[in-house]
Amino acid sequence: MKQRVLVASNRGPVSYQFGADGSLTGKRGGGGMIAGVTDGLAALGPETSVTWICAALSDADRMIARQDTGRRDEGGIPVRMLDIAPGVFDRAYNSVANSALWFLLHQLFDTPNQPQFGREFRRDWESYLAYNEAFAAALTQEALASQPPSGGLRVLIQDYHLCLVPRLLRDRLDERPGGAAAQAGIGYFCHTPWAPPDYYQMLPGDVGRAVLDGILGADRAGFHAERWATAFMDCCAAVLGAEVTRTGLDGPGPGPAGRVRHRGHVTEVAVNPLGVDAPALRERARAGDVRAHVGTLRQAAGDRKLIVRVDRTELSKNIVRGLAAYRELLATRPQWRGRVMHLAFAYPSRSALPEYRAYTDRVRELAREITAEFRTADWEPLVLEVRDDYPRSLAACAVADVLLVNPIRDGMNLVAQEGPVLSEAGCALVLSREAGAAATLAGEALLVNPYDVTETAEALHQALVMSDAERRRRSAALAATAAADPPARWLGGQLASLGS
Repeated sequence: MKQRVLVASNRGPVSYQFGADGSLTGKRGGGGMIAGVTDGLAALGPETSVTWICAALSDADRMIARQDTGRRDEGGIPVRMLDIAPGVFDRAYNSVANSALWFLLHQLFDTPNQPQFGREFRRDWESYLAYNEAFAAALTQEALASQPPSGGLRVLIQDYHLCLVPRLLRDRLDERPGGAAAQAGIGYFCHTPWAPPDYYQMLPGDVGRAVLDGILGADRAGFHAERWATAFMDCCAAVLGAEVTRTGLDGPGPGPAGRVRHRGHVTEVAVNPLGVDAPALRERARAGDVRAHVGTLRQAAGDRKLIVRVDRTELSKNIVRGLAAYRELLATRPQWRGRVMHLAFAYPSRSALPEYRAYTDRVRELAREITAEFRTADWEPLVLEVRDDYPRSLAACAVADVLLVNPIRDGMNLVAQEGPVLSEAGCALVLSREAGAAATLAGEALLVNPYDVTETAEALHQALVMSDAERRRRSAALAATAAADPPARWLGGQLASLGS
């Protein structure tokens, strides 16, 4: 049976840039969400018709959006870009999604100072609503463009940028004759953590209710880990007074966590951990550009152990405490001086926000301090790389003896899974207990409290002294777990649960 799938996300599977001659060139969009959805869609086969709706993020994107209704076919996936007014987009994306919702869901507010929800926020919230309405209008247009296929229509709405879209879309379809809403399965997936009610209720009451009500317009709301799904249901009960039925899970894998009844509609709340496409990842790592970096990194390390981290310079990734833990390792375990090297890849992120620029400066400052404190004539203790280089990141994971993943809080975290899959000699994983991936990887990782620098330094030491055989055994087990929930299974499970 033919099925139609509509995907909606802020960032799409492709982004465009102007060349020196004014021509347009496209490259694959970055981030774990894009990778997971793209790889999952690629596995659906010819019986599925897909359209991906996203926002135009750059001037080059906007030029595409204004041409031919913004439609392009990228890697076999038709993409429709929306030309949302720059001011509306900036306020919706930077001021609400990233400065309010992201900080809220990750519980990162500097509460003596932030948040402050005054008149400016109300103006920004109107832009967030307009931004979500633009997506709902485009999805409605796509949904009604043709007769529903025999296999049904399924809509997959991604992440905290589009919290209001499920309800807006359902309301628009309900207004149409012929039961258009009943013919569409609407899914929402949250790729971030979810905050518990006490923290969530820092939002203004009407805003907090609107976000929850928006998501509950979906037939299914998905999360990477049971703890995030549980927190969401707790908020629905506490903030909306919704009727919540909890089913719970038998283990860390996928499954329903409960149901929420609100405004006469039932939303299934489910857990779908996202793993990696191990064969494709390993195939990419065999390419010449990656192999060249593998050789360079091994030559630079010599016979030293390598501690690797690969992150965006994102406040939740906890890079500063990770560097502090490495500094404490060298200070308290002098036997590692000259015998270990730390490769810290911290790629730029959200430089439009002052908090991120300040954090990036602190990362660089601390890296300089560590280098000045411990460097010798024949030993470079730390290499900080801030230039985004995907092949080099893959190479670093391939040669790592220890992989450090210590986020303050993370919806899932793909690096924790990619590292063991790519590892060529086995790597030990030091992992924050606050990462969603800890639910599936805890058995073989060295779990740490992300706020405890001393504990993290001790875990790094334990990882470094781990025997080769034990490191290989753990790494193989971690890789098998990461490969058990590939993007195709992750996305396919969501589609199947939405019915026809």
